[in-house]
Amino acid sequence: MRLRGKKGIRETLEQQPDLVVLQPSDWKGRWAEFFGNDRPIHVELGMGKGKFISELSAANPHINYIGVDMYDELLRKASGKVAQAHGAAGSEQEGAASEGSPGKRNIVLALMNIERLEEAFAENELERIYLNFSDPWPKTKHHRRRLTHPDFVRRYLKVLNDRGQVHFKTDSRILFEFSLNSFADMGLRMRNISLDLHADGLRDDLVPTEYELKFHEQGMPIYRCEVVIGKDALKEHEEALAGGGASSSRPKQADR
Repeated sequence: MRLRGKKGIRETLEQQPDLVVLQPSDWKGRWAEFFGNDRPIHVELGMGKGKFISELSAANPHINYIGVDMYDELLRKASGKVAQAHGAAGSEQEGAASEGSPGKRNIVLALMNIERLEEAFAENELERIYLNFSDPWPKTKHHRRRLTHPDFVRRYLKVLNDRGQVHFKTDSRILFEFSLNSFADMGLRMRNISLDLHADGLRDDLVPTEYELKFHEQGMPIYRCEVVIGKDALKEHEEALAGGGASSSRPKQADR
């Protein structure tokens, strides 16, 4: 996707240091310092206009969120979504932030190419990665660009901690099939696999993206799965199964 930038966008972003990070590599291994606390960090790779990450962060002040995209214009749009989603909640979180901490909300928008993920995040720094409606790259010669290709997944494994998970949603059956095979080939545990997420109506326990609402209105199925990676997350999942309970069934707070 190519976006035609408007004049002054970079200047606008530079004026929001509390929210926008233009050089995320500067904070590698220090994101807890940015947020001013040691809460879990969840990252959306390819956030688009930012609806999903903005609403999720507003609903979950106990979690820190980072929305990543490589386009200035999308960061600008997402900053507006953050303002809309947080409202008064943003002021409350600002007061809760540690003194001297740059971060005033539990969300930051980072300008970055996903291929440089390891330059921005240290090993074990993240708890969850969201991949929402990533480019399916349908041509065979472009398969290595898919964000669920093993080359990318291996990068996720490095930055995720013992509670690490990847949550993946797409409207592309081809990409979903590819992704399930990719995860399986790497020996990763999958759960909550859905071939039509909103078959019985729009789920109110999940935060939808802009694309998701659009595709649902058009009657298109949404495919979703969770990949359980960290040892603690796997243990929790297995204990839930042994107890006969649903696996990791959190309410809307964390996309569950």
